[in-house]
Amino acid sequence: MRTFCIRLVFLVIGAIFLFSSSIYAHPIPDLPIFGLFDQNGTSQVQVEIDPRAFADDPEAEPFLTIPVLDELNTSSRQNLLKQGLELLESSLQIRMNDQEWYLPSFAYEFAETINKDENNDTIIKIRAFTTVERENNTTYQIRAMETAPLDLIFTNQINGVPHRRVNVLFPGEESFALRLPTLANQRDVPNSESHHSLSTLLSFARQGFIHVLPLGLDHILFVLGIFLLSRKWKPLLLQVTTFTLAHTITLGMATVGWVSVPSSIVEPVIAGSIAVVALENIFFPKYHSRRLVIIFVFGLIHGLGFAGALSELSLDPTVLITSLIGFNLGVEGGQLAVVLLSWVGVFPFRDEKAYRKRIVIPLSLGIAGLGIFWTIERILG
Repeated sequence: MRTFCIRLVFLVIGAIFLFSSSIYAHPIPDLPIFGLFDQNGTSQVQVEIDPRAFADDPEAEPFLTIPVLDELNTSSRQNLLKQGLELLESSLQIRMNDQEWYLPSFAYEFAETINKDENNDTIIKIRAFTTVERENNTTYQIRAMETAPLDLIFTNQINGVPHRRVNVLFPGEESFALRLPTLANQRDVPNSESHHSLSTLLSFARQGFIHVLPLGLDHILFVLGIFLLSRKWKPLLLQVTTFTLAHTITLGMATVGWVSVPSSIVEPVIAGSIAVVALENIFFPKYHSRRLVIIFVFGLIHGLGFAGALSELSLDPTVLITSLIGFNLGVEGGQLAVVLLSWVGVFPFRDEKAYRKRIVIPLSLGIAGLGIFWTIERILG
């Protein structure tokens, strides 16, 4: 059993190194689908597309900004808009009432956002928009196609008021059926049911979990580095709780716009934090309270790395708070799953000396090496 565990550990390390050049832990925000419905008959669906989504490695791509857009010729601009069309064709379908699913004909344009890049240039996105038929239609919903490369965010406004129920849809999933305001009798659509908030919280909690396990490789390795120092529950819980508190603070602050740090700083530091924690396991094998200070500081940085998942969705403040809580609960669930899986994986090693020699040191060396590699790559890239 021990031999099998050792082989498995080194197999994981090898796989990580093999695929490390193309893996980033924090993917770009998903595709937000905005429905705008009024009693006066306005019925529009808008989609904001980040052009980075067209790349194989979106996180390694720079934002499309006004200066960059100005340098593109007509052909290059049209190609970007075409890629936006192809992305929607592979991602989205809608339906009114219980009719057939279909993709309406969208118009595409370049649109400025309120966000800035690292050089303080305004970020440009592709805005797709279309008008949908309202006559005799009382419900509207969307579906994320099986071929969708990104998750879809189903968010809506009724009579200018953001709806409190928001869905995060993974490929192959359908949203809830949104009840539309009736043109004939001018009735408002209920927007205050408590299940709306619960549905939104659970939807974002699932997304938060996925952002750690399996998508958050550097977050996984940092938590694994925490785990490897000691299997005793007290120091393990202290470290995980400190890390949780720290990244919760900055995730919230960055999401609401109170703090903004360029990804060119955040991503290398996150990678460096992995190396530091892993090397500590090798050179400082005994748990000490200073470890909590180090983890807290790095936890603040990790929180900034997750912020992009929510900060660009322009949600209503009430919905944003619910989404933030749900997403953070999902992140915590993901990292607790990492701890539990790690504990199960090393359970056969009862002898601490053998455990340290065969698991802690080799795995910490592998994690540290990958952290250093990522740090250099992200600084130079």
